[in-house]
Order: sequence, then C-alpha cells, then structure tokens
Amino acid sequence: MKVLITGATGLVGSELVSQCHEKGYSVNYLTTRKNKIVSEDNYQGYFWNPKSGEIDSKCLDGVSVIINLAGSSISKRWTTSYKKEIINSRVNTLELLKNTLLANENHTVKSLISASAIGIYPDSVSNFYTEEEAAIDDSFLGEVVAVWEKKINEFKPLGLKVAKVRIGLVMSKDGGALPEMAKPVKYYVGAAFGSGQQWQSWIHITDLAAIFLHIAKYELKGTYNGVAPNPVTNAKLVKEIAKALDMPLILPNVPKFVMYTVLGKMAYILFASQRVSSKKIEEEGFIFKYANICQALGAIYDTNAECAPSKGNVTKQYVS
Repeated sequence: MKVLITGATGLVGSELVSQCHEKGYSVNYLTTRKNKIVSEDNYQGYFWNPKSGEIDSKCLDGVSVIINLAGSSISKRWTTSYKKEIINSRVNTLELLKNTLLANENHTVKSLISASAIGIYPDSVSNFYTEEEAAIDDSFLGEVVAVWEKKINEFKPLGLKVAKVRIGLVMSKDGGALPEMAKPVKYYVGAAFGSGQQWQSWIHITDLAAIFLHIAKYELKGTYNGVAPNPVTNAKLVKEIAKALDMPLILPNVPKFVMYTVLGKMAYILFASQRVSSKKIEEEGFIFKYANICQALGAIYDTNAECAPSKGNVTKQYVS
C-alpha cells in the first residue's frame, strides 16, 4: 500500500508515518516547507501551498489512500483573524486535494480518510455520544467541525470511500495537550478546571494512528470516533497525571473566569464536556492497546503504576 499523508510532520502524522513503515507501507507526504522535503524509497515529500492553490500532482503517483491531517492548531488564542485561519486551513487543503484528484483522471486513489474532531458534539456532562448524534455544539468548535466535515463529504461524488475520524484529546509526551497539562503539575500548581466534572474523551497517540491504518486496511467508510473506550472527568485526568508523575495535587480547582482571562475564548476547550463512545470502531475489529488512562499515562511516562481494577468497559456501562 502507498499512502499520501497531509500533516505528516506533525504530532499525529509522525506517529502515522512510523506505523506505516512498520507495516511496510510507502508514504508520500505533502509539506508547505520545501526544506522538509525528503526523498527516500518509502518516504517521499512533495511541496504544496493550499493558500495559493499550488501542488505537485506527482504526490498521487501510485497512491491508494489519502490520509488528511492538515489544519492549524486550535490551541492558540482565538482572535478573529486566527478563527478564519483555523477554518481556512481545513477547507483550503481539502479543496486543493479534491481539485487535484479531479484534474488527474488516471489516479489510483480509492479512499480518503480525514481527521475531524469530537468538538462537534454538544457540551454535556450527562450525554454519551455515538457517531449517530445529529446535534452540533453551538460553539466555534462545533462550527469548525461542521464546515470541515461538509468539505470532507465532497469527496464522495468522486467515487472514493470516505471516512472521518473524530479525534479526542490526544495523549503523547511529544506534544498536544498532555505536556501543557503536566507542566503545572510538575511545578506543584496542578489542579482541575472549573468543577472538574466535565468529561474528556482521550486517546493514546499510538491507538489513534492505528485507527487510521485500520480504516485504510479494511477500506472502511463513514464516521468513527477516535477515542479510547474509557473517557474520564477532568478531575480524574489531572489526578492520574499527578500519579504518573509522582507529584501531589494541593491546590483547589481553577475557576472558569481565571482561564478565560488568561486564554480568552479558547478557554472553552478546557471546560467543554464530551463523553464519546468508541464502540463503532471496536465493532469493526479494532483492539485498543491503551483502553484506560492510567495504562496510557504509565506507558507515556514509563512508570510501573498499576491501574485500579476495572469495573468493565465504560461503553457497556453507559449503554446498558
């Protein structure tokens, strides 16, 4: 299999490339930085500039699957101009890929698998969301994901199998949310946010990359939640991070107004609650390596802490 990856040099993309090579898959990738173009037998870079519509169409040579991870980070202050960038970075990349496929009638691409986000689900401490949920969160994040997924669906008329992976909170020591959450814990100022009861649906980066490749291998289509089977509350997550780092938690929870003062509207992502099911991808035969948060953090921080006895899969608990 040859895979074309956008966002291949990012956090998730780097893990995805590594797993592709472990499986013997060749990787083509698109980059906006010419100095990041590498040319090897199983790893070939190509230049593109979604803003100007420039792309090296040779990136499609021999490719059967496109995995799209492109998009500006949501973890920066949401100014009016940056909000536009968040949306445009997702829409423009997909538009350019679509036009490139349309212009190359003899391409060999069969599937498009695109990143999406669980931010589309409404903020709720009581609901348990599956991919069938029709309601959309009335926040900026809900707007972003709705626009993003509408654009992804435009690949269906091209005759491709189209899949979307709604990604939760990615657990990795190399970037993303975890190092930022762990930093205050390391300096004795770690604490839960707000009530701490908001649900956080997380996933270990190894499992997330593996989900993309599982979808590619079995040519699945449709929407899948990229989350581990056992979501946790924010208070539980902070507690488990502290345990993995062998650090105490001595401060009271951080009030909402403090984080909104510091981060502006972007602070919404710290308090939004989405409890999300992984059942659909599991029913397609995917087996999680890290199903519990203590297991995932133990692997990331290389500790030998044992998980508390499981009370069973959270998915089964909530739908029974």
